[in-house]
Amino acid sequence: MTVRQTMERLEEQYLSPYASFSSRSKGRDRQEVPCDIRTDYQRDRDRILHSKSFRRLKHKTQVFLSPEGDHYRTRLTHTLEVSQIARTISKSLRLNEDLTEAIALGHDLGHTPFGHSGEHVLNRICPDGFAHYEQSVRVVERLEKDGEGLNLTWEVRDGIMNHRTSGHPSTLEGAVVRLSDKIAYINHDIDDAIRAKLFVEEELPAQFTDVLGHSVRERLNLAIHDIIANSLDKPQVLMSPGMEEAMKGLRQWMFDNVYCSDIPKGEEDKAQHLLIFLYQYYCCHVDQLPNEYQVMMGLGEKKERVVCDYIAGMSDRYAIDKFEELFIPRAWKA
Repeated sequence: MTVRQTMERLEEQYLSPYASFSSRSKGRDRQEVPCDIRTDYQRDRDRILHSKSFRRLKHKTQVFLSPEGDHYRTRLTHTLEVSQIARTISKSLRLNEDLTEAIALGHDLGHTPFGHSGEHVLNRICPDGFAHYEQSVRVVERLEKDGEGLNLTWEVRDGIMNHRTSGHPSTLEGAVVRLSDKIAYINHDIDDAIRAKLFVEEELPAQFTDVLGHSVRERLNLAIHDIIANSLDKPQVLMSPGMEEAMKGLRQWMFDNVYCSDIPKGEEDKAQHLLIFLYQYYCCHVDQLPNEYQVMMGLGEKKERVVCDYIAGMSDRYAIDKFEELFIPRAWKA
């Protein structure tokens, strides 16, 4: 018996009957020889962790564009915080922690440079539209490894696609990531906004903090405990109604007072115009796209889709550098 088979047997003995068992996965689009030491979900986690798209998350905006300071979240630190919260919940519910981690690490791979402002502008200018959760699946199915994709299991791709608010994951592990994403970004965005001096903790509406907690640490602790208490040994992952309503209210307050305020939005118009210029330029000069993107067009992908893929994959810094290279005159000496 291999190490993998031993771990699969342990899953059958220990995990909740509502968990996703590695040995029962719906599998991959392309069949592969199983690993002798890792389950399928462990392999998926490792493939995401070692992907180029994952590494680029460290230089992609979460909320604040080009903040001065080392402690503001990036898309990568957000992803790691989601993973930590989701793993804690999954382990407590005796769900498949490896599947949970794989979904969490991959859920934002398709995010654009400059946060949601980048997503909005690409959705506006691309003929086929753009949504980061769909792009995340496209990254793992089509874009990584020079067009081969990562060939992940169905369950991981389903969790990535359905992590958004309106999503309906097919596994409880995906449902855990969906809730953990919201818990993470609401609370770390509050932390970053306080760091940016947009408000102080005491200015958060008491009608929400009296339920959710009066510090980031307390809110995380209460939310995680609430989900575990309401979901243990049940075929669904739930928050209590009062906690869920308070979190929705605080999320809306953040949209009204932070996400649309001058500091995170101050450079948004510039960032969006930058991406528009890049999109228009590469649509007219597809010969200047990296080779792997030109190969995709040769395989039948539409030009606009491939240009969108290239721009969506850029980090903030790379997009700025490309813009300067293409549109800003350089000094010269005789």
